[in-house]
Amino acid sequence: MNIIGAATSAGAYSPGQEQAPAAFRRDGLAEALASRGRTVRDHGDVASFRWRPDISRLQAMNLEAVRHACDLVASHVATAISAEEDVLVLGGDCTVELGTVAGANAAGARIGLVYMDLDADLNTPDTSDGALDWTGVAHLLDLPGCEPSLAGLGPTRPMLAPRQLLYFAVENITPPEAAAIRDHAIEVISREEALSDIEAAAARAAEWAARFDCVLIHFDVDVLSFIDFPIAENVRRCDGLKLEQAAFALKQLTALPQWRCLTITEINPAHAPDESAAFARLNQVLADALG
Repeated sequence: MNIIGAATSAGAYSPGQEQAPAAFRRDGLAEALASRGRTVRDHGDVASFRWRPDISRLQAMNLEAVRHACDLVASHVATAISAEEDVLVLGGDCTVELGTVAGANAAGARIGLVYMDLDADLNTPDTSDGALDWTGVAHLLDLPGCEPSLAGLGPTRPMLAPRQLLYFAVENITPPEAAAIRDHAIEVISREEALSDIEAAAARAAEWAARFDCVLIHFDVDVLSFIDFPIAENVRRCDGLKLEQAAFALKQLTALPQWRCLTITEINPAHAPDESAAFARLNQVLADALG
């Protein structure tokens, strides 16, 4: 198991997420994985950037830092997947996924991405408030209005075709995003579906993912109920998934022989009432899924 840290909040709304990789390590991630029989190779933090206002580029703040982090993540992911090794990418904000997908493409894999996130991230910089982390999927699909330097990461453009993307437990969808999902026929498992029957939702996601040679999972922790498990950057009091429900879905997906990489994003350690307890619990969830 290769661990890659992307300690960056460059694409976020404020600082905090850049501290997540260190918290994972400090509170026993490697030990939890090793206890499940995993051999762990931790490559450290390949990128580091603390969010700051960027008045020079108000619609795509910290673009160069986002691009730089994605390039470094892509290089490490490509090496691991080319060697048919598993990868855990510790973000960081949601833009880190661009590096993961670019790296998988560079390895020549026919990929499918399961996107576990409350948000669709289909906004483009020309209609956003400057934070790039809610534009990630738009850049993966190379929608009109995207930044060429991000949409052009890696060897293929677009990085994903719509048929290679599945949303899992998504809820917060703006009207333009809903139109994009409809127009591109992107498959969706809604938050409501996942909450009402997590076993059926996970089975449907696994069946979808099994058609690909290489399965990537994007796990944005804002898909979790903040009241049940407060750790996400976004503190919305939404009725999200319980941690146990998300853990169940992750375990079903990582059990697929095609699974290769999990990218976890949008964690702010300062939002956990007890950091050690929260990360110890989350590390056990990851170890159970990846062990």
